[in-house]
Amino acid sequence: MADHAADDDKKAKDKLAEEKQAKDRELDQALKDSFPGSDPVSITQPAPSKDDASSSG
Repeated sequence: MADHAADDDKKAKDKLAEEKQAKDRELDQALKDSFPGSDPVSITQPAPSKDDASSSG
């Protein structure tokens, strides 16, 4: 009876591992599909250059 419980536990762990791998593959593919839109937005913005200042006005 203990063997049966151990088998069930192993099957449950294997299933969870397979589900995690499948989810990881899906997330990796989604990241590839969304690139470069997945690049983080820059928090800082460079100061205007001299050319920017003269053309704005």
